[in-house]
Amino acid sequence: MIKPESEVSLSNFIREAEGSLRILGGGTRPLGLGTGEALTTSGLSGISLYEPGALTIVAGAGTPLVEIEAALEAKNQRLPFEPMRGHAVFGTTGESTIGGVVAANVSGPRRIQAGACRDSLIGVRFVDGRGDIVKNGGRVMKNVTGYDLVKLMCGAFGTLGVLSEVAFKVLPGVEAVITVEIAGLDDNAAVTAMSTALGSPFEVSGAAHDPDMGVTMLRIEGFMDSVAYRAAELSKLLASFGDVSLNEATNWVAVRDAWKFIDGDGDLWRISVKPSDGMRVGLALGGAKLLYDWGGGLVWAEVAKGTDVRGALVEIAGHCTLIRGIGSGPVFEPPTGALAAVTDGLRKQFDPRGILNPGLMR
Repeated sequence: MIKPESEVSLSNFIREAEGSLRILGGGTRPLGLGTGEALTTSGLSGISLYEPGALTIVAGAGTPLVEIEAALEAKNQRLPFEPMRGHAVFGTTGESTIGGVVAANVSGPRRIQAGACRDSLIGVRFVDGRGDIVKNGGRVMKNVTGYDLVKLMCGAFGTLGVLSEVAFKVLPGVEAVITVEIAGLDDNAAVTAMSTALGSPFEVSGAAHDPDMGVTMLRIEGFMDSVAYRAAELSKLLASFGDVSLNEATNWVAVRDAWKFIDGDGDLWRISVKPSDGMRVGLALGGAKLLYDWGGGLVWAEVAKGTDVRGALVEIAGHCTLIRGIGSGPVFEPPTGALAAVTDGLRKQFDPRGILNPGLMR
């Protein structure tokens, strides 16, 4: 396995590569990785800049996510987008890296309030398929000159370049958390309740529904007095939906990391749709094991092996990613039409030899 210890070494490895490269961070999210010599960014580790007063952190792509979060927690700060760990759904070990989080645009329950990973990412350095070192963005939010390669690299899964450094805006931590829970709702009522909560002025930072547990969860965060007031008012707003209670111990890590799918033996899919279409996904995949997040906009679905999930959802706009299992098609949603042309053009520009995770996301 190739493990460059510097950006220059990474550049040299890629420039001199004679075949395909399989790009890895911590190896915790093995989504459709094919053949090729493994190249890990774990040697590009360390926080190079952290300015709590400026709400900015810069780190090597191979820096463990736990190291980033520990440094932020020490100053009562956090990554806004609540990045998921992949160990539960992928059955992997090892340490998730901040570069891997960016490459996969990993975002947790707080995405509905704070945005996705790419919305907090303000700068990147990477090496493209030619071996050229590219820098885009910076260490402040007001940086709009040129092409926005920061957003382009986030979610590209290493197909356009290998990340060497990333910069984020961060947010202050929270003092208190309360979850407003509603028991016994079916999927349709749960999505309606979550939409009602998200449309309220009470700043909901998490909205999830577990049909098997029979619980719908709405998270309120912030200063203690504010949280208590908003949770009480949200409870009143949602009283017409059923049995409402307040819980200070709801395990949002279990929601974030989709713990209910540990050791499942079916195909596991991650489905992104309009929140109002979440219940339609559940109906179309009758009998599936489900977890709704993002107010219904993200549906985790475990189905029987080989189920044609994309075929079942053909009438619902969105996209599906095969997380685990054999599936019935490609891992990622295949681009079509103009999007396919743009995607191919970008790959030819950034990786003209086609050596970076070839075949992935196609």
